Amino acid sequence: MRDLGVGFSHLLRGQRWVTRHGGRYGFGLLPGLITLVLYSAALVALAVWGYDAVAWATPFADDWSSPWQDLFRDVLAVVLFALALLLAVLTFTAVTLLVGQPFYESLSERCDADVSPDGTAPRSELPLWRELWISARDSLRILVRACVWGVLLFALGFLPVVGQTVVPVVGFFVTGFFLTEELAAVALQRRGIDLRSRLALLRSRKSVVWGFGVPLGLAFLVPVVAVFLMPGAVAGATLLARDLLGEETTEDGPDAEQPEADRPVTA
Repeated sequence: MRDLGVGFSHLLRGQRWVTRHGGRYGFGLLPGLITLVLYSAALVALAVWGYDAVAWATPFADDWSSPWQDLFRDVLAVVLFALALLLAVLTFTAVTLLVGQPFYESLSERCDADVSPDGTAPRSELPLWRELWISARDSLRILVRACVWGVLLFALGFLPVVGQTVVPVVGFFVTGFFLTEELAAVALQRRGIDLRSRLALLRSRKSVVWGFGVPLGLAFLVPVVAVFLMPGAVAGATLLARDLLGEETTEDGPDAEQPEADRPVTA
């Protein structure tokens, strides 16, 4: 339980950090807004034409008698939309990070330096195009893993009782883990830590990861909330990454306004 609280505290500290850096926060909303518009348009189109797509894909049901034909296709249309919504939640962070890569990299680096006792932060020596390529490749790998989990949990959802109680809870924990990986990857990739090592690092302290990612995943179910929380989530994931790596972190950093004596220090 303590580790869950530690993870949640990183999330809150990240949101608090961006409120003290208002200019960066305002600009950081743009990538999320762009992604939100694109995803909303796709989901609206699916809601409008989803039944037609299902009807086209199930010609074998054309001769079924009423009400079985409509019932069958209505269920498939709902399932299709639910899967699309789940996919949107799982990929929203990855796409937003990709769209806003230069900004979020800068924000994470600034947060890193701000909470570092010596005021410095690790910097990537890779060119921007290389960082974008690695980020996109790793995001695709995470998406494949998340989709496998999504399909498995969706199938288990048809089990009586368990499918309506245990499976949704497991789904939120899975979503929280992958969401945290995507966000922490900004800081960890800058340190030269590859995907395999990042996953091993996150698994080593799953309770901390869940404490950060599960409440954030619940909040991200509301797309507008996701947009406003994204800059703080990147900052919080940077703090989380420092914690996982055992790097010393000050509460407010060397350039904070409060006196040095008032700053609590955590490992």
